[in-house]
Amino acid sequence: MSACAPTRNDHSTCSSSPSRASGFKRPHSPPPPLRGGRFRVSGADLSASITVFLIAVPMSLGLAVAMDAPLAAGLVSAAIGGIVAGLLGGTPLQVSGPSAGLTVVTAELIQIYGWRTTCAITVGAGLLQILLGSLRAARSALAVSPAIVHGTLAGIGVAIALAQLHIVLGGAPQSSALDNVLSLPSHLAQFDPAAPFIGALTILLLVAWPRLPGQLGAALGRVPAALASVVIATAVAALATPGITRVDLPSWHSHALPELPHGPVAALATAVFTVMLVASLESLLAAVSVDKLAADRSTALSKDGNGPTPPAPVKRSHLDRELRAQGVANAVSGLAGGLAVSGGAVRSSANVRAGAESRASTVLHGVWVLLAALLLVTALELIPLAALAALVMVVGIQMVSFAHIRKVHRHREFLVYGATISGVIAAGVLEGVAIGIVVAVAVALHRLARTRITVTEQDGRYLVAARGQLTFLAVPRLSRLLGRLPQGVHAVVELDGSFMDHAAYETIQDWYTAQTALGAQIEFTGRSGGRIAEPASTAHSCCRPWTPWRNHHCHDRLEDTPPATPLPAPHDLSKTSSAAVPGRSPGHRGGAHRLLSGLSSFQRTTAPLVREELARLAAEGQRPSQLFLTCADSRLVTSMITASGPGDLFTVRNVGNLVPPPGTGDAASNDDSVAAAIEYAVDVLEVESITVCGHSGCGAMQALLGVAPETPRTPLWRWLRHGLPSLERMRSRHHSWARIAGRLPTDAVEQLCLTNVVQQLEHLRGHESVARRLSAGTLQLHGMYFHVGEAQAYLLTEGASTGTGPDEVFVRVAPGAVWGAEPDTDPLLTAPGTTVGT
Repeated sequence: MSACAPTRNDHSTCSSSPSRASGFKRPHSPPPPLRGGRFRVSGADLSASITVFLIAVPMSLGLAVAMDAPLAAGLVSAAIGGIVAGLLGGTPLQVSGPSAGLTVVTAELIQIYGWRTTCAITVGAGLLQILLGSLRAARSALAVSPAIVHGTLAGIGVAIALAQLHIVLGGAPQSSALDNVLSLPSHLAQFDPAAPFIGALTILLLVAWPRLPGQLGAALGRVPAALASVVIATAVAALATPGITRVDLPSWHSHALPELPHGPVAALATAVFTVMLVASLESLLAAVSVDKLAADRSTALSKDGNGPTPPAPVKRSHLDRELRAQGVANAVSGLAGGLAVSGGAVRSSANVRAGAESRASTVLHGVWVLLAALLLVTALELIPLAALAALVMVVGIQMVSFAHIRKVHRHREFLVYGATISGVIAAGVLEGVAIGIVVAVAVALHRLARTRITVTEQDGRYLVAARGQLTFLAVPRLSRLLGRLPQGVHAVVELDGSFMDHAAYETIQDWYTAQTALGAQIEFTGRSGGRIAEPASTAHSCCRPWTPWRNHHCHDRLEDTPPATPLPAPHDLSKTSSAAVPGRSPGHRGGAHRLLSGLSSFQRTTAPLVREELARLAAEGQRPSQLFLTCADSRLVTSMITASGPGDLFTVRNVGNLVPPPGTGDAASNDDSVAAAIEYAVDVLEVESITVCGHSGCGAMQALLGVAPETPRTPLWRWLRHGLPSLERMRSRHHSWARIAGRLPTDAVEQLCLTNVVQQLEHLRGHESVARRLSAGTLQLHGMYFHVGEAQAYLLTEGASTGTGPDEVFVRVAPGAVWGAEPDTDPLLTAPGTTVGT
């Protein structure tokens, strides 16, 4: 059982799954997913598609107005985004359509190159997305600092809002955000009140509609706010301002298609790259957000026992597939004379909240948009442009998320965010992104080079606090301050940073070695004050444990922890209370605090390391090779002493590692629980071996030795009576004493612990399922004894474990022992002529 031997958890040994022909069982494995099925539409998908359609139509028209593009192009891109990206995408619940993030970029391209060349640029951007998706570059796009991404989208949102404000005021937007700001006073001085009135009404309805009180508000709230505001504004405009400018959808016969681009190659390539970059970032960020929304919805529904049946869990997005699908949609949209397409956060979040279960809702929404573009032209031409402009202006304002601002401020990235948003507004999208990257690199270099090291002294104890990253740049100052500390000092070194290079590590290590040689007491802590353990020896670094067990007791350790006490005899249990335990009061809450602290530590340090392995085990089901039956003693950590991980051991723990003989279960004792576990492990899980493990200082064995005739029939006594045969075996003259190789047990408790393992193995052989497998030669039984104080494991020799030999000898397991090989020949460690294992 070498610690460095490969285990079956190794991916190299488990990547291929066994075939059906092998007869291999997978208990608890989920059924395989259905493949090759038809495209099915559920009622929830149909309802969600209608909801998203009612949001997408006015938003698509509004974005087309904002870009000064043909209005039909907005509907074309919405239909293609829904159908094409919906069918091919890697995020089933994401809804694609005209890109709000590309509003400013597309408007500028139309002004420079015209509409038909802009369509060709959209085709080129789509082809580039397909290429990058095929090269699996989607994850790399998310490596950009979130402050830059959110700053870019916020800057675009500000530019959209400023441009649409001019349309709401009855004018026309300028070519840049700064020009829109400078020309705003002139529009405020002279404007027709009709357009501002309809725009203000639309904005008021967008804000107030989801907040309507009472049952009527709840009923009306089911109608999307975007649809309600545009419909009501259209109705009011028809009555109050009949002469207001409205939507003008040209005939499909005059719909413009792309042409070969004309212009400087470098400028066109920059335009293609810009469209690709913004559309990709917007789509990928929306895909990640959809994953979070879908997960939150599934969690909420699973906790609601009275609610509807939760939908099947949605798999995480395949970002490379999503990027390729967005590229195909953009290429098709550009060829059909549509706007650039991207995944939209507004449409996608509405799709998830409406209860969509699959990509059918996304595809159907595109079908409804296509039908509306063909059949509802007359109704769409009643919509005032001011209402659409107000709708898009609100969308632009919502792109400036205060939640994102608080997050980047908390992570000290606001300078990067502010530089990016300023660059986008002042210079353009690509220039703003470049400015954000430059500022982000400068901030990172500043943080890397800026390290504060302070030394304080109180009552002869020194605190060395290092704030920031420890690199070679900080070594001179670090070495100087450490050299000033007296020899043999009592010091705490607080490392408040996330990075330490080799030069800084060697400086601290050399100082630590020199100080400890002079009797110094040096302790290293992190930012929270928790102790940092010294590195383990490199001689044993070929594999790592599942959890950081060493020094676990140092966290949140209680003052004056009382010594461990053995399990009292049964007749003493009724007199034991929390107040009788030294150092513990009835209101003591240390256990709950340590539980929460341990769970938090697991989620922080261990969960990221084991999440992939546990996900594999959850998908494949449990396939343990061993049933490990041991004591419930808290000092016995089975995974640690067997160097096993999740999925290796099927563990049954009880007081005294007892195996009730067959036929002893009754309603009063409930002893069938152990028998049920044995039957399940042997017949269902088909384990290959069963190990009964006892340990030193077992409280159950101490209690058995102290049993008196007048012992009351408590639940503990009724359980421990299954250990009475072990006590009788130890006292019998017909059985030789169990012993550890080379020595007798140290006392009666250890003698009973060893004898109990042998006796419980006999009980185990009496179970029908175990006897059947033993006779077939497909099951092995092992006896084991673990000395807690010595951290030493002992195995019962082969002759005793099978019942064919007179001796009951436990052999020490050496660090380099090989299963089935001859043990050490040292007479103090092993019995002559014995073999470990079977």
